[in-house]
Amino acid sequence: MKKSASLFFNRELSWIEFNARVLAEASRKENPLLERLKFLSIVSSNFDEFFMVRVAGLKHQAQVNPNETDSFGLTAKEQLSLISEQVHKIFFEQHAMVKEQFFPLLEKKGIIYVPPENFSDAERNFAGNFFQEQLFSLLTPIKALTPAESTEDNELPYIANLRLYAAFLLTPIVDKKDIHPAFCPAADEKPLALVQVPASLDRIVRLPSEKKELRFTLLDDIILAFGTRLFEGYSVEQSLVFKAVCDAAFAVDEDRHEDFMEAMEEILAARRASVPIRLTCTNGSPDITKILIEKTGLSEEDIYTAGKIIDLAFLSRLADKLSDMHGFSKLRYPVWKHFYPKELVRGEAVWDVLKQRDVLLHVPYESYDPVLRFISDAADDPGVLAIKMTLYRTSGESPVIKMLERAARNGKQVTVLVELKARFDEKRNISWAQQLMHYGVIVVHGIVNLKVHAKMLLVVRRENEGIIRYVHMATGNYNEKTARLYSDMSLFTSNREIANDASAFFNMLSGYSAIQTMRRLYMAPINLKSRLLHMIEREKLHSTPETPGLIMAKMNSLADSDIIKALYEANRAGVRILLNVRGICTLVPGIRRQSENIKVISIVDRFLEHTRLFYFQNGGAEEVYLSSADWMSRNLDRRVELMFPVTQDDLFQELKDILLLYFSDNTHAHELNTDGTWTLKKPRPGEDAVRAQEALYNRYKQRADAAHKEIPRLFTVRRKEPRV
Repeated sequence: MKKSASLFFNRELSWIEFNARVLAEASRKENPLLERLKFLSIVSSNFDEFFMVRVAGLKHQAQVNPNETDSFGLTAKEQLSLISEQVHKIFFEQHAMVKEQFFPLLEKKGIIYVPPENFSDAERNFAGNFFQEQLFSLLTPIKALTPAESTEDNELPYIANLRLYAAFLLTPIVDKKDIHPAFCPAADEKPLALVQVPASLDRIVRLPSEKKELRFTLLDDIILAFGTRLFEGYSVEQSLVFKAVCDAAFAVDEDRHEDFMEAMEEILAARRASVPIRLTCTNGSPDITKILIEKTGLSEEDIYTAGKIIDLAFLSRLADKLSDMHGFSKLRYPVWKHFYPKELVRGEAVWDVLKQRDVLLHVPYESYDPVLRFISDAADDPGVLAIKMTLYRTSGESPVIKMLERAARNGKQVTVLVELKARFDEKRNISWAQQLMHYGVIVVHGIVNLKVHAKMLLVVRRENEGIIRYVHMATGNYNEKTARLYSDMSLFTSNREIANDASAFFNMLSGYSAIQTMRRLYMAPINLKSRLLHMIEREKLHSTPETPGLIMAKMNSLADSDIIKALYEANRAGVRILLNVRGICTLVPGIRRQSENIKVISIVDRFLEHTRLFYFQNGGAEEVYLSSADWMSRNLDRRVELMFPVTQDDLFQELKDILLLYFSDNTHAHELNTDGTWTLKKPRPGEDAVRAQEALYNRYKQRADAAHKEIPRLFTVRRKEPRV
């Protein structure tokens, strides 16, 4: 990070640094080759979303409030300039790695990328036939442009977001008398034609080979090589492939719309017609690049020019294809199983287990099946009267949706808050909401001017003792697919006070209850932030030179200025503060009399670290919490989030041990420096290597192995009252 401030780092530059850490993971030679390709692909996908939302927002700000500065002291224009500079560095490094490292390494493994200029005669014949038989009828050249004209009626036609286009600069080669006047170009005119690369076909095209190797080219390569067939009477003077990233920073005017679903449809329509804010192009065609810059109104710093390939997100698809092929599995991470928690495999109904103890689930080390089983059992159990839950994001073919529909058909009262404002999942969530309503589910569409990001499921069951409520709360979404890739935690409980709070929470969300006091749960934007500030202040008051306070926190992002200032104050009181922040961190560590006792690490490994986990020493009366919320202003002030305590002794100690394990990682942890750069930690001489994710996997494996040998015994109640 080029510029530093006394209190805060710039949020956007900090996020770019996170992607530099992801790219560094791709460069680690000890990582399996196909996993390294995945990290390269993730960087490309991350930047697409970053430009659609954050950069687009800065461009709006630069027009509306050009003199406004952020906490880093930068105007929007200054931020855009620094962003372009830093992203270009990563972009060039990423593409150089592909050309100079990965393609040669893949070739040694018999995986060979073949550009059109290297086609053999057989490959050229194959590619030509492929173009003619599978592509020609799909491709439609879009309205021609000319570099000479710049009038409004010669503007660039609509460019779809994130879609690949081939651009051809053409020269007439036939006599004009053979062309109808309506189609005849003006004198000396060199039209530019655009052809959208079909997204319905796999971008990776396997070439025929008699050897035991995989030779492939790309769909866009074939279109460039044979696209001249689309333009009878013209020759192709220059060509390139480009992709536009378009503005997606739209917010719904919730006060203007009575029909919230209709309002979100408007946002989706606006996004589909938005303007480009970034172009990536293959190189070698300066005239076409110049035309695209002129017609889009972009500046030079918005253009990212690569070699022969753009949009490296395809590398993830390549890795997946190779994983399914014989002989390439050794190029992936070794398989890590997802172990079933021992507390829920004793043959007892989940209700019987939860009446006796809380159960903690840690995915992906443990299986996500208990969550699905919990919902499925609730859907079918005749004693269950009602199911209530929040849905922020879920998978495309979500079993959760099917279970909720089944529950409604079985006569349960099912209430689901579907957050329609979940960015880039709006269309899917609208579809789920409509589908659920069709089956009689009570669907709440969200809360005006707030996103509901909390993850909670409440099951109400009639039993011999009366009505019993069972609650599931999580740090991550109800998505069985991401649960195999993201590290998240959740808690199952029948604790009466938490169940009371859960009922109050859903009553508030439905809009039929005023804000209620909750005894065990903390909710943003009501009291979650104030509770965090109180606990930080409390830690400061408890801290002495002999027994310094201790705060340990794990999250995705840290950027709330009030929280950061409170941490600085705690630091001055001698409190030790250990922060595990995966992505954005605007706190500046290591500054004397401000943050010398604050250590910040970030772990990038095979699983995406997504858990929010907070520990406070509290003068010996320790507390630990899980939460859906990062320490960001958007989470604490503009979203509905939950933070919940874990008090059962064994689970409390387990969470504390996990936090300590993360801070002992010296192989995949990067430490934040005072200047905003990050340094990968390495074992010191004589120190054992510690990889937190591997240690966690081994811990759960040993637990599962021991459970198989364990003699069944009665459950004991371990839950106890919260520490105060």
